[in-house]
Amino acid sequence: MNIRKWFHLFWTTLLIGSAGGVAAGLALQGISGAVSFHSLTDSFLYALILFGYGMLVSVYSQLGFFAYLILNYMGFGVFPRKIWQYIQLALAVISLFDLIFLRSFVGGERSLISDLTLGLSILFSAIAVAYFKVRETNASAWIPTFFFMTGITIVEMIGVLRIGVDNATLFIVVPLIACNAFQILRLHHIVRPAAGSSG
Repeated sequence: MNIRKWFHLFWTTLLIGSAGGVAAGLALQGISGAVSFHSLTDSFLYALILFGYGMLVSVYSQLGFFAYLILNYMGFGVFPRKIWQYIQLALAVISLFDLIFLRSFVGGERSLISDLTLGLSILFSAIAVAYFKVRETNASAWIPTFFFMTGITIVEMIGVLRIGVDNATLFIVVPLIACNAFQILRLHHIVRPAAGSSG
């Protein structure tokens, strides 16, 4: 691991977040048509705003990623490896259950369909990312990856979840999941010693 690799991760994640922000914004615009464009300049400025918004989501995602790395390091220091794995799995399940069911039951104004769709989208994304992570590393990476893609992603979304607007949620969840997936799948490449290096 070195500064060059982390710098590369930062900029590539930034670009992925920007692309995700543009994709989510254009998809919402195509579905709802909420923004009216009067010229080509308006369209360009809108895409530029989406690009910048995606960059902000990317930075937020990277802060969450580093917070997860610290949490994971501390977890392994406090608990035995097996126990910490079970704790992560339990936290992932609780966070998904809270997102899908508790918000709708406790807050009656919420739509169960919206929360169910969001929760299942995060769940399937987490399973897919964990599958590819295990293929590239080993079976022990499944639970940490699943926890990061569910529990940490949901914690990162708390601000927009409080707003309770589906379009705003979609606007952040697309680049956020894309950035989180990219970072966790690249992690083992960053920490892997370079070929021929000693120690």
